[in-house]
Amino acid sequence: MSNLLNIACLQTQPKSSIREALSEALIFAQEAIKGGAEFLFLPEYCAGLISENGKLNPPCSRENEHEFLLEMQSFAKENKVWIMIGSIAVSADNGKIFNRGFILDSFGEIISRYDKIHMFDIQLNPQEAIRESAYVLPGNKAMIINSPYGNIGHTICYDLRFPELYRNIAKAGAEIICIPSAFTKKTGEAHWHILNRARAIENGVFVIAPCSTGKVPGGGEAYGHSLVVSPWGEVIADGGVKPGIIHATIDLEEVLDARNKIPSLSHDRLFKTVVENQNKRIVA
Repeated sequence: MSNLLNIACLQTQPKSSIREALSEALIFAQEAIKGGAEFLFLPEYCAGLISENGKLNPPCSRENEHEFLLEMQSFAKENKVWIMIGSIAVSADNGKIFNRGFILDSFGEIISRYDKIHMFDIQLNPQEAIRESAYVLPGNKAMIINSPYGNIGHTICYDLRFPELYRNIAKAGAEIICIPSAFTKKTGEAHWHILNRARAIENGVFVIAPCSTGKVPGGGEAYGHSLVVSPWGEVIADGGVKPGIIHATIDLEEVLDARNKIPSLSHDRLFKTVVENQNKRIVA
């Protein structure tokens, strides 16, 4: 296994159809491999995203019929490149969807599937609310794959706010954790860089976080700023706000180096939480 990996985040725009999204993604993917990328990373809902009256309504299809997935499998095989499909909307049986990501190997085979665990149910103000759980079925399994490029964990967007997920993935062996996202501009400006750097520092991992950018058809805006963060918390690459390709080279020796300097993964301790008030003590 080589310690050096040339990667590229494809910072795509939200599109109203799978065909439009696929067209942009394939153009960026071709440019990325010409630039030397061995592993491509796409954002959440990279096969299209629409907003309708405050509800996100991504174009969806059955997994075995999903044009975006099938075309990306063909691209991976033809170009001998690994691809992380951040997520696409996969039809479920009850009228809902799965927010499902995939990792493809250089033969175009699906190596892993990950269904987003934490649902984006938020209320930023009385006029701005999103209830992802109203139309998406959450997953219940964290995912790590053993690849020729290291052990890779796959999470999605709002998962970023749940540090225990990343702790568990890192303790299970992950050296790279992917966080494909469609972060909103408002929350991204406040939290995106801080949260991604924190997850990298806490766990001594590389964070690769491709994020879509620009206006969402029907309303809303994605933040962009796809990131590659080192295990020491340094931002290696930042995609800014324009659609395009973000190249980076990562060295897995940095994971071992960071964990040797600050071995916090081995320092977790069990504890009780005690809440004191005037009348009684509560032990959780």
